[in-house]
Amino acid sequence: MSKTQNILIVGGGVAGLAAAIGLHNKGLKVEVVEKNADWSVYHVGIIVQANFIRALEELGLGEAAVAAGFPYKGARFMTMAGDLIAELPGDAQVDGLPSDLGLTRPALHRVLTDKVRELGIPVRLGVTFERFTDTGDGVDVTFTDGTSGRFDLLIGCDGNYSQVRAALWPDARPQFTGQGVWRYNVPRPADLEWSDLYIGKPGGKAGYCPLTETEMYIFAVFEEPGNPRFAPETLAAEMRQRLAGFGGQLGEAAQAITDPALVVYRPLEACIMPDPWYQGRVVLIGDAAHSATPHLGQGAAMAVEDAIVLADELAAKDVDTALRAFMDRRFERAKLVGTSSIQLGEWEMHPETAGDPVALTRRIREKLAELV
Repeated sequence: MSKTQNILIVGGGVAGLAAAIGLHNKGLKVEVVEKNADWSVYHVGIIVQANFIRALEELGLGEAAVAAGFPYKGARFMTMAGDLIAELPGDAQVDGLPSDLGLTRPALHRVLTDKVRELGIPVRLGVTFERFTDTGDGVDVTFTDGTSGRFDLLIGCDGNYSQVRAALWPDARPQFTGQGVWRYNVPRPADLEWSDLYIGKPGGKAGYCPLTETEMYIFAVFEEPGNPRFAPETLAAEMRQRLAGFGGQLGEAAQAITDPALVVYRPLEACIMPDPWYQGRVVLIGDAAHSATPHLGQGAAMAVEDAIVLADELAAKDVDTALRAFMDRRFERAKLVGTSSIQLGEWEMHPETAGDPVALTRRIREKLAELV
């Protein structure tokens, strides 16, 4: 089977844009379709670590990402009262760039979209696939705008609720883990240089992470029995309720949660695909292949690493060999992150059988420092 020459990427989020940049940099022709006509993302904060910065640097975007966010020293575990349990300082993997970074999702989106535009990669907004047929030597695609095309490879980068995955693996659906995540942006204390995790409250944990010189975000991950839905006007009160009992800077910051329209809540639903993540000339990457909970802050990093490895393999090998090599390099690493993230949530919901979250987090951070 020949090497790819013409590639369709379904989804214009972190995974899709990183894949587009990586493949373009390898000299491959790519096209992106993104069903969101506004190409917008939620204004929430994200936590990224040294392996993410290393991966973005491979795309030529490390400095831009750092400039768009706020570097911090690493993660600290705190008691509910705000007393220090342990420090996990970061270990920088790129000279001149930090180990840990907080930034808003719109800021990361701008870094990626600016690069895609600079490179002239075609992106069709408000469009996705209507159907596709794998013919063995290519993929014939009909789009929702009535056009059609033929591609050597289709890459599904359309997230946790992937329509590409649903088309080929209809039984692989995200499952509710039992918890939900709450996020809210607040002013950053001038002396905050860590991302702090407050543990000890049954059902979950909470914390904060600096995003800019003036802003940080609070997050709370808690058990939500029955996967409830909340009336929009109640979200601020619901989030404050979950933060009740926490002291220290978290307790102070929680008082600023006043506008329910600014609370971002979502149930945690995960879907970790078995090996392989491909079928014929269609492959999944990022959350489409291995969505996990945010307990380790690795969702964006896993997506960008997927994109880089896939571009490496497709540039050097025929499609069959490249996809198998991609799986050999990515499956165990992504599975480790996904299963460990879910394990941390299980321990929070069932503290009577819990292991040591500090030790597990430290082990994963050390593992991810290894090259992909």
